[in-house]
Amino acid sequence: MSNTLDDYDLKLLHIIQRDARIPQSELGELVNLSTAAVNRRLKKLKAAGVITKYTALLNPKALDLRLTIIANVEVENEQLHDLDATRKSFKNCPFIQQVYYVTGEWDFVLIFLVTDMEHYNTLTQTLFFDNNNIKRFKTLVSMSNDKTGVDLALLTP
Repeated sequence: MSNTLDDYDLKLLHIIQRDARIPQSELGELVNLSTAAVNRRLKKLKAAGVITKYTALLNPKALDLRLTIIANVEVENEQLHDLDATRKSFKNCPFIQQVYYVTGEWDFVLIFLVTDMEHYNTLTQTLFFDNNNIKRFKTLVSMSNDKTGVDLALLTP
């Protein structure tokens, strides 16, 4: 689909990833399309999987999630059933915001948002120490979150 995106699609995506609640009539004015054309294009982008969902971004600090933790994790073995169970435990933890299965020295990189170190320590007990497939992990505590987000860079066709 990405090779079939035209300038209108890219402009629409650029605008809605910053504010998905903008009315379609206003979107049309911003990109010089009718409201009906905007509606058709957004439906097409959703059906093609370019737009995966509309959501609200919440302020973690306003919800007492003041600490960002990056954890590097090495598993004991990468047999499919063990790896799937480990992945599932990470994906099911609501305090893990991102899960990356990576190459190199570590097998996973996890991004946590937690209230404090005590909260993180409790999570490590269940996610790492109680999991027989976790060989070791390394914790990095973010001193400052200078850039976070989900906006994607949109390349022109």
